[in-house]
Amino acid sequence: MAEQMNIADELLASMEQAVGIAEGTVQPGRVWTPPEINVANIRKRTGLSQVRFAARYGFSAAAVRDWEQKRRMPEKAARTLLMLIDREPQAVERVLIGA
Repeated sequence: MAEQMNIADELLASMEQAVGIAEGTVQPGRVWTPPEINVANIRKRTGLSQVRFAARYGFSAAAVRDWEQKRRMPEKAARTLLMLIDREPQAVERVLIGA
């Protein structure tokens, strides 16, 4: 039976892997890229204007406008948040109000 690693050894191995990924010598085990999304549809389902939607979720109104007009695509983090707003709006609201 293989000997189990203790937590210190696991943490050290994880840190070594993280350094390797940052240096480009190790490939991450999994890379997830959020899909393209329709920002206008998500915003319209909230019933908010572009300005209010932007203010509520921490985007700039200009970014929301540009995303909806397809002049720019949201970055990965913004797409992830937009997916959460679309699929779990109550959870996002709870987080934003600190509940």
